[in-house]
Amino acid sequence: MSLSVSRSEIRRPPLLGRPSTRLVYVALLGAGLVLLPVLALALTALSSQAASIWPHLAANVLPAALRDTGLLLLGVGLLCGLIGVGTAWLVTQFEFPGRRSLEWLLVLPLALPTYITAYVYVEVLGFQGPFQNALRRDYWFPDPRNLPGAICIMAIVLYPYVYLSVRALFGLQAAAIVESARTLGAAPGRLFWRIGLPMARPALAAGLTLVLLETLNDIGASEYLGVRSLTLSIYTTWVNRNSLAGAAQIACVMLLLVVLLMGIEARLRGQRRFALPVRQPRAVGRVPLQGGRAAAATLACALPVLLGALLPIGFLATEVLRRGLWQQLDGAMLRALFNALAFSALASGIVILLGVGIAAARRQGREPWLPALSRLASLGYAVPGTVLALGLLVPLAALDNVVADALRRWFGLNSGLLLIGSGAALVLAYVVRFLAIAVSGVESGLSRISPRIDDAARTLGASAPEVMRKMHWPLARPAVAAAALLVFVDCLKELPATLLLRPLNVETLATTVYGHASRGAFEDGALAGLLIVLAGLYPAVRLARAGGRQA
Repeated sequence: MSLSVSRSEIRRPPLLGRPSTRLVYVALLGAGLVLLPVLALALTALSSQAASIWPHLAANVLPAALRDTGLLLLGVGLLCGLIGVGTAWLVTQFEFPGRRSLEWLLVLPLALPTYITAYVYVEVLGFQGPFQNALRRDYWFPDPRNLPGAICIMAIVLYPYVYLSVRALFGLQAAAIVESARTLGAAPGRLFWRIGLPMARPALAAGLTLVLLETLNDIGASEYLGVRSLTLSIYTTWVNRNSLAGAAQIACVMLLLVVLLMGIEARLRGQRRFALPVRQPRAVGRVPLQGGRAAAATLACALPVLLGALLPIGFLATEVLRRGLWQQLDGAMLRALFNALAFSALASGIVILLGVGIAAARRQGREPWLPALSRLASLGYAVPGTVLALGLLVPLAALDNVVADALRRWFGLNSGLLLIGSGAALVLAYVVRFLAIAVSGVESGLSRISPRIDDAARTLGASAPEVMRKMHWPLARPAVAAAALLVFVDCLKELPATLLLRPLNVETLATTVYGHASRGAFEDGALAGLLIVLAGLYPAVRLARAGGRQA
């Protein structure tokens, strides 16, 4: 007797019925945390106090901020697309000296925050910098503190988002398509424009969207390089001009820009889906390069690594050794290090718990609203840190006041601001902003587990929690660990939300670097910057090598 199984039956979801009520509550909590700051921000922007501020903002603040932000996004997007797609095509399609090392070294700039790279290049290219000292003083040298300088500096840090997305698709292309085109005489350029780039368009759109969202979130580099971005306008309107309502209105304009970017990404991606053969997929055979072409390919891939990672890291290490900054490891620096690690570790743990719950609820249940909750919980990453901080401040301050009044009335205690004063608000901002990383990471790990395993466990009488604990968790643990590591590093690097929501007189590594740079002495903060970079190097290398093995 033969047993025939249709393809649809093999790909069906596991037969575990309705998801656990606790998991549904976790998914609702994640979606609610993302919606809370957005709704609070809208209410603040529409308040009666904000009505008189809008004409001034529309006439004097928004035109310049929108112009600089638009030019910044356009320049960074074009340059990141050029670097990311070009290097990904070279390392996946050709063989040249140093290719194996450069394939993962090209991801290293992800370990550096944009603001640290901006500070480094201002010091390196400045009047007293090593380049100016090595040349004659009457030589003209470009000043990076302008819009073109900001575009170049941000691009050499953010291009790995495009590189990773596009390299994965180039490396997993069906070998038959590319090799058939080569057999028919297609030149490398024609192969790239007619086959490679069209196939990579969904991945390119996704990578560029991440680049543009990170560009919008930046505040340290924009301020230091003299770019009047929307993020900087929110910060200055709130902190320097003491106008919370005006900052909320600019933040709403920024949210509209984020929605527009995500709509453009969805439009560019469209309904395109590319499938690869399931049986024995093989990588595309790389074409060996010789002579000048090989040298040019090596140089094209080495320059982004040199400019985006090696030069900034080398400058930080040199300043620490030359100036003896190891002596800064005193009580203040250790407290900043402890605060950064504590906030990041606590936020990472909460994020992973929420991510596991949301992903498990989506896998166990068939309700159509569960995927919608998962997508809603993942939208926090699209909200810039300044917007998120502004949206959380109003409801959390109101809750703090209610709790303080209750404690004073019932127990005679003066508790102060428990959430904002203790750092809980900052941890909550981290959770909302980086929940998408955990959700996508856990879902990626669970998607590799065959539904038939769940069906077999269900047939043997196992409950949904037992399947999750004994089968899903051991198999998905590597993906969960990688997501936790990425969330931890992103929390260490996050500057806008940390600046606005940290408790008074509490410093972290990011705010320490920002404080020295604001006083015009960034080199004094080289040790704190180096600690942030060193914390991000291991996850970046692990991510690059894992992606290379998968491709």
